[in-house]
Order: sequence, then structure tokens, then C-alpha cells
Amino acid sequence: MGMSVTDHSNCGEVRRLAEERGALQHVATLVARGASPSVIFNAAACALGGLIKADYTAINRYEGDRTMSIMAFWRAPGTPDIGPPFGGRWTLGDDTPSAAVLRGHRPSSRASATINSDIGGWHREHRIGHVVACPVIVDDHLWGTMTALYLGAEPPKGDVEERMGKFVELLNCAIIQAKTRCELIASRARLVTSADATRRRIERDLHDGAQQHLISLALRLREAEESVPPGNEELRRRLSEAVQDLTGTIDELREVSVGLRPPTLAARGLDAALTQLVARSPVPVELHIDADRRLDEEIEVSLYYVVSEALTNVLKHANASTVSVDLAKQDSQVRLAVRDDGVGGADPTRGSGLTGLRDRVEALGGILQITSPTGHGTSVVVTIG
Repeated sequence: MGMSVTDHSNCGEVRRLAEERGALQHVATLVARGASPSVIFNAAACALGGLIKADYTAINRYEGDRTMSIMAFWRAPGTPDIGPPFGGRWTLGDDTPSAAVLRGHRPSSRASATINSDIGGWHREHRIGHVVACPVIVDDHLWGTMTALYLGAEPPKGDVEERMGKFVELLNCAIIQAKTRCELIASRARLVTSADATRRRIERDLHDGAQQHLISLALRLREAEESVPPGNEELRRRLSEAVQDLTGTIDELREVSVGLRPPTLAARGLDAALTQLVARSPVPVELHIDADRRLDEEIEVSLYYVVSEALTNVLKHANASTVSVDLAKQDSQVRLAVRDDGVGGADPTRGSGLTGLRDRVEALGGILQITSPTGHGTSVVVTIG
């Protein structure tokens, strides 16, 4: 028995809904995983284009000077490779669907033949006959449009605007998520900057204040020791012990000052500072550096603290016989790896030191990863850029 027209129609609707669900799920998964806006925009433009049988799709952002920036541009297989119009930024005009969306905050469609602005001429030059634009609204503010372009004179068929609206909701989530993440990174960066300024102030106060006073006091005690008359050996001994204790205190204070911000780091850079740091480690360290120039100050300071904290943890917990520190810079990316051959089993969620370092690295747009399988050592890897 053959299928009726109604059955064929129902099968087509089921297939259409399944395709729509699959496309939406793919984009929703990217949003949930925290993918970058550019990845989500391109995926949404591609998924939407295939779903509504568009020849081209674009995601555009409104700018303050009545222009639009193209955040993503997709073309269907087999269509001419025309690229984003006007290099990716075009004047809005008054008679475009995007201008209508700006005025009414509602979807708008229009035949290119009726668009007299520059973008309309670009459409006709590339045989684009119809344009459909839907608003992208973020936090109750109009952010931009999702646009579908169709070749030829025939208008698009079906509920194009309704189906576009479902993708727009996902874009809203992606943009809000990206905005929140940027605000979080900026907040972390402010905290890191403030903490570094405090460290520099404490270091300066220790060096110019407490250390100098203690050194002066030690010299005066040494002079007093040397001026003790013969026959007062007990007094001489006590003064000598006081000088030794004071010298030890000065050394400890100097170590604290160096730990806050080593002078070598500012004067000679990360290479020299790491060389000094690993030389003081009781556990043997193999240091490999592949960087042909100095890095930004914030990056150098952060990487130094990562190595310092990692070596401290090795000494306290790892029971390791050797450590390797590898620093490499390739193009705009910096990668640091600190690995030991200790007992492993470290819990990255415990300890404020690593948590603070993770915040510091993420404030620079980087990633800090810790792997520590039991019995196989610990690896701390930082990637920035």
C-alpha cells in the first residue's frame, strides 16, 4: 500500500524537526562547554544556513557609528565565494532589513531590488535576491542581527523567521556567557594587579626600611663587640651571639623579600630569575628555556610564581628525585611545564597556592592544568596566548 500525501507530509515534518533539533543541540552543546563566541557564531551560521536552505548566512553586530560588523559569514556548498561584504563592515543605511530591525526590534525581510543603499548594490552585484534579518537581543539591548541571504528572484519558503529565532536564543546565551567571562577575567586581572602592587610596596618597605635598620643595628652591635675591654668575655660573647642572630634575621627577611618579587626578575628577566630559583632547590632541577626575548612583565611574574610554588610543593609532598622545568615561546603562545618523578596523587583543589596561581594565569587569558596520577609524578602545565 502506498503512502498518502498526508503521510509524506508528516514524514517530511518529522524529518525537518529532527534536523532542527540536531542543529540546535550542536550549537547548544558548544554554548554549554563555554566555547569562544567566534566558534559558536560560525557553528550557528553554518547550522542555520543548512536548516533554512539559505545560500549565505551572517551574524552581524551593531556599531555606534551606524555600521555593522560581521562576526560570522557562511556560504552553502556550491555557491560563489563572495566573502563578507565590504571587508566585514558596512554602512547600515535606512532601507535595509537590519535598519528595520534596529527601528522595530522585530524580524524583517526585503527584496534586494528595493534596497537602495550600498549594501543593496552589493547584494544585486552578487545576485542576492532576498534578505531576512532577525534581532539578537542581549540583556534587553539590541546587539545585532542574524541574517539569511538567498540567491535568485524567488523569496524564501517556509517559516524562516521562526526557525531563525530559535538560533537567536542560543546566540543570546553565548554572548551573555562571553560577556560574563570577560568581566570575570577583568576582575581577576584587577585583583592580580592590586596584589602585585602591594607586593612591590612591601618589598620596597622591607628593603628601604626594616632591612636597612637591622643592618645598621648589626653594624653598631659589631662595633660594640669590638670595643669591649679585655676581661669582659661574657659581654663580648653575648654581643657576638646577638650579631649572629641579627644577621640570621636579616637573611630571613631578605629571603622573604626575594620571595615577594625577586630583584633579578625585574633587572634581568625570567631566564635569569628561574636559573637562580632552580639553583636553590634541594631537589635537582633540569631547566630548559626556549624564548628569544623577554615576555610581558605580568606574564614573567606569573610564570615565576608558578615555578616557585611547584618547586615548593615538590619539596614538601612529592618525594621526587628530579624535576624538569620547560619554558617555550612559539609565535604568540607561551608554554611552561613543570614535571616531577615523585609519588603523584596531588589534589589540585586543595591549597590556596595553586588556586591563586590558577586565578593569576586565567586573568592573563591562559590555562593552568595539573595532572597527578598516583605513583607517576605531578605535571603542572601553563599555556598563555
